[in-house]
Amino acid sequence: MNISLTPALEKFVQDKVATGLYNSVSEVIREALRLFIAQENISQERLMQLTKDIEIGLNDTKVYDGHTAMKELINKYE
Repeated sequence: MNISLTPALEKFVQDKVATGLYNSVSEVIREALRLFIAQENISQERLMQLTKDIEIGLNDTKVYDGHTAMKELINKYE
């Protein structure tokens, strides 16, 4: 597999190898991809939780007027 990087990204990768933390460009790219996958998994989990929370909210039959809701929030956090 061949990849093309912008000059800025290529310099970034080369700088990482130069620190000695990585032995090769491939190691830097693999680490970057692992982090990318982890970030995508976190985003997916957050989206799933948000979807669940929205569903719970839509199914909640309790109705609040703005004034009452603010009073409850203020009392809760005082």
